[in-house]
Amino acid sequence: MFFPYKDDNPRILIPYVTYGIIALNAVVFLLQTGIGTANADLIYAFGLIPNHWTVLTLFTSMFLHGGLFHILGNMWFLWIFGDNIESAFGHTQYLVFYLLCGIGAAVAQIMIDPTSGIPMVGASGAISGVLAAYMMRYPKARVHVFVFLFFFFTTIRVPAMIVIGLWFLEQLTNGIGSIGVQSGGVAWFAHIGGFVVGVGLERIKKLVRFV
Repeated sequence: MFFPYKDDNPRILIPYVTYGIIALNAVVFLLQTGIGTANADLIYAFGLIPNHWTVLTLFTSMFLHGGLFHILGNMWFLWIFGDNIESAFGHTQYLVFYLLCGIGAAVAQIMIDPTSGIPMVGASGAISGVLAAYMMRYPKARVHVFVFLFFFFTTIRVPAMIVIGLWFLEQLTNGIGSIGVQSGGVAWFAHIGGFVVGVGLERIKKLVRFV
């Protein structure tokens, strides 16, 4: 098991949008925890339900989270990798890119399991797109990771191509294994969809400006 905790890639711009996204997710999560048992109603109202989705929930679902570790993991990855992509894209294009990846993630989950009545929440799909763009732009950037193997623990520096590539392989493997299984676990195909959209938009950006 490995977990990235920082990178050696210096940013150019102050990542106001990344900070804003993290702050918004944190505020919404505090609201969720503050309303107690009504949180389930909030998730069903604004989470993305594949068999009963709306344009609104395509957006709102990516700012809700299922628990503390869910939001901490997502925001940690965004903190590490989002600033460099925001520097590369500029604030406005980065925000559009982030939202499009999140929408793409939701659409992928709808397509793979259109009859599901289980709400999907989380920023993972949008952040997957950010990871895709980072891997394509900075494949050799060094990422510091914690490595856990039973009782063995160490830290190493690994190229982003390997860290993010292994992460995507895990999503793909688990996603394929989850086909036909309805559960309230991880929406693997949202991660896969967000990543694929991120790759596509990054390639398009090399040809034209999409904002």
